[in-house]
This record gives sequence, C-alpha cells and structure tokens, in this order.
Amino acid sequence: MSEPHVSDRVLIFDTTLRDGEQSPGATLNENEKIEIARQLVRLGVDIMEAGFPIASVGDYEAVKRIAIEVGPLGQDRPYGSPVIAGLARANRADIDRAYDAVRHAPRHRIHTFLASSDIHLKHKLQISREQCVAQVRDMVAYAASLCPDVEFSPEDAGRSDPEFLFIVLRAAIEAGATTLNVPDTVGYTTPAEYGALFRAIRENVPGADKIVLSAHCHNDLGLATANTLAAIQNGVRQVEVTINGIGERAGNTSLEEVVMALHTRPNVFGVTTGIDTTQIYRTSRLVSHYTGVPIQPNKAIVGANAFAHEAGIHQDGMLKHHLTYEIMRPETVGVSQTRLVLGKHSGRHAFGKRLEELGYNLSREEAQKAFERFKDLCDKKKDVTDRDIEALIMDEVFQPPAYWHLDQLHIHSGFPGIPTATVRLTGPSGEERTEAAMGTGPVDAAYKAVDRIIGVPNRLLEFNINAITAGIDAMAEVSVRVEGEGPDGRRAVFNGHGAETDTLVAATKAYLAALNKLVAARDQAAHRAPPVEAGVGNGRTLRD
Repeated sequence: MSEPHVSDRVLIFDTTLRDGEQSPGATLNENEKIEIARQLVRLGVDIMEAGFPIASVGDYEAVKRIAIEVGPLGQDRPYGSPVIAGLARANRADIDRAYDAVRHAPRHRIHTFLASSDIHLKHKLQISREQCVAQVRDMVAYAASLCPDVEFSPEDAGRSDPEFLFIVLRAAIEAGATTLNVPDTVGYTTPAEYGALFRAIRENVPGADKIVLSAHCHNDLGLATANTLAAIQNGVRQVEVTINGIGERAGNTSLEEVVMALHTRPNVFGVTTGIDTTQIYRTSRLVSHYTGVPIQPNKAIVGANAFAHEAGIHQDGMLKHHLTYEIMRPETVGVSQTRLVLGKHSGRHAFGKRLEELGYNLSREEAQKAFERFKDLCDKKKDVTDRDIEALIMDEVFQPPAYWHLDQLHIHSGFPGIPTATVRLTGPSGEERTEAAMGTGPVDAAYKAVDRIIGVPNRLLEFNINAITAGIDAMAEVSVRVEGEGPDGRRAVFNGHGAETDTLVAATKAYLAALNKLVAARDQAAHRAPPVEAGVGNGRTLRD
C-alpha cells in the first residue's frame, strides 16, 4: 500500500517502459524491457510502470513477464521489491487487462486515467462533466475491487478547471484510489502554477491528506523538472519520471535530474529517495542503448559533458579544489574517472574484477565473450578506457539473439570511383551467403549488400555515429533506426547498435542488429496465438 504524503521520502514512479517508450522511434522488444526492468530494480525505483497492457499482445506479454520475473526482485532492499503498475483507460476491458498482467507481482498496481479538461471532454471524449465524474467513480471502484493499490490520473489536469478537478479527485478518493496523480500532460504549467495547484488540492479535496499525491510532468516548455520540484515543495510524495527524460514530444521529467536535485540540495527540499545514485549513469546508458535515443552531450547529470571542464579558468579552479565548479562528484552517479583501465597484457581475472567494479555481473559465458572482444580491442587501441569497456559490453552482451551474423566485410571506396561493398553473413541454419553491392557511399553499399542477403523490406529512418573517446583510435558507436512490418502487421521501428574501432564495421553491425530485431518480430508474430478478444493486447539478462 502506498505511503501517506507526510513521509519525508519521495516515491520514485518510473514510467520509462510505458511513457518513455512512446518517444518517437524508441520501440523496445520484450527482452529489452526485461533487461531495463531489472536495472530499474538495482537503481531502486519504488514503482515501475511496465506498460499499457491493452495496447497490444506484445505489451501485455511484456508487462506480465516483468510482473513474474522482475516483480519479486529486490525484496532485500530497504523498501522491498518494486510495485509493478499497468496503465488502463477508465473502462472495464482496459482495467481487466491491466490487472491480469500485473497481478503476478507480489506488489502490483492498477493505474487508470480519464481526462478532466474541458478541451479533452468536448473534443476527444465527447462527454459531459457529469458523465466524467460518474465514469471516474465507477471505474476507480471497479479497479479497487480487483486490486488494493489503485492510482487515478485526471489527464490534462494542468489545463482543467480547478473547481471541477477537485470534484473529480474527490470522487476518485471516495471510490478507493490510494494515489492521485495530477499530470501536466502537455507541459503547459509553470512551477508557481503547478505548486499552487497541489496546495489547493490539499486544501479543497477531502481525504487528500490520507492518500499519496503524485506529479507527472511533460517537458514541452522545458519546465518538467522545475514543475516536479515545485510539486514536491507543496506536499507531493510521488514523482513520475523517465530515464534520460525520454517520452512523447519533448519528453518527461528526467529521473536523474529530480533525484540529484533532492540529493544535492537537502537543505532546500528536506526529503530523500530510495534511489542508489551510483546506478544512474549505468541505467542511462542501458536505456539509451536499447531505445536508440542518444544522450545529448550537455544533458544534465548523464551527458558526456556533464563533468567536463574545458575553459581555462574552470580547469584552474578544479585543480585547486573540485567544489569550485562541481556541485556533485561524478562517482556519485556512477561515472568512473578511471582513464586507463587495462592493457593487452591484462588477464581474465583482472578484466573480470574491473567488470565487477563497473557493476556488471555476467555469466561465465558472457564474461568469456566480453574478454575475447576486450583482447581484440587491446590489439587495435592503445588506451582502453571504462567507456570503451562499457561500449564493448553493450555491443557484445546486451544484444538480442541474432538470426544473421557478420562474418566478413570488404569495402572499396574513394574518389573518383564507385563505393562497393562485399558482405558475408552466416544465417539461422549456419549457411553462409555473400553478396556485393554498389552505393552512393560505403555505408550505403554495405547496407544494400546486407539487404540482398536478408531480403526483408525496410526503410532506414535514422543513422547516428559517435566517437566513444577522444583520439584517432577511438571506438565508433553507431545507432540506427529502421522501419519495417511489426509483429501486429503494422509498420514498426526497430533500433540497432554497433561499436567497433572500424566505423564501417560498427555501422554494418548496427544495421544488422536492427534487421535481426525486425526478423525476430516477424517470426514471433507468425508463431503467436491471436488475442483473446478483439482490440485487446493479450534471455539473456544481467544477473542480480
């Protein structure tokens, strides 16, 4: 059951796997969601919104698996295992589907919502205010009959008439809601307005002092974190956030920003969280890797430049004392400051020890594969840093089972001349296939050769390349997005990632990874049973 708002601890409700996945192109498959969910347990989130079960068969299955496999984890944490939540519109079909998915977790929650702004009531729902209140009362009561932990959200609360909002919230409390979430759905409010709204709710809604008040902010005006902090200062004791601030449009409130603001300024906010801050950076990288959404260099807390100091006056101050220009230490959020980690003469034991220090607890088979890649990297790169090790792990271990493997890549390119690529892949049955193609550039030629072998229609939507570290021998990290036919027959986006010292190899690996996900989705759809009712959505992991 949720804690009363008088607590001095703020509950962290992470919705990366639901609202965050709605970020354009940030599609996650089932195994990737499980992997992220396990890391969220290590991070210490209190509530994990695992998905929107009625949205699709795949979403239902993913939420159910998270409830079964991840829900029991973390029981030895100070605050126990996480609550697994499923989102549902305020109707019986949605609520039934959500409950059926989350009920397998030791601690589970139904999160139901209905819009309360006149804009949504008139133009989207086409119902009256009276009908809205009646539906909230009926559906929250129905959810509470299934599950003792029910959260209700009046969608677009930030643009709702406050007096009507009070009526809606009172109805939800009387029907059995244990958490009231007041979302700024379109990022419209300012910190002063949003904070004042919660003060007004506490003063005008009977029973508001007996339940948890929650904030859910979007970043359309760049105010999501500021609004969330203002809500905390006005009695909110649950915040709904995502890793890296991903989400629809301009995104959601960033978990790392809120948590570190509370951690760094305890004298201002006077509250704590159950988050292990040393897991923040690792979680950020994992989510970025799987979603294919890169982290901007100047992103607060987790960006590449967050702890970099280039200006001479800053460097001089840092050399004298880190507090001159750093309000938090990089190791507090899990950013290692080790420059040279290991070398070509380092053994398996030393490599394994460093992996443990970086927070990776791999199986023997995974560690062996990573060690082999590490030794190969040492032959190509003089200085191997922690960033290189992390990229290597992401590329070697955190990849889905592959249908096709890259065996050889030969590229001829120059000016004048026509870029040509020859690619050899090993297929699902062990057969080898080789194709050559010409393109407008070396990457285009390689991708066309891969397409000739795999033969799956797709469209390349996005191609990103970054150097992991400085220097001419830096590893290249490439992420791509391709569009193809998803498991439900509709167009879907698939992400791929590759990291190598050879940029063209990294690019080809990234494309191949995305196509492997596309092939896997089509294969999964071919063998999956149809949904139970019309319109209803029915690995390898990092060890704990």
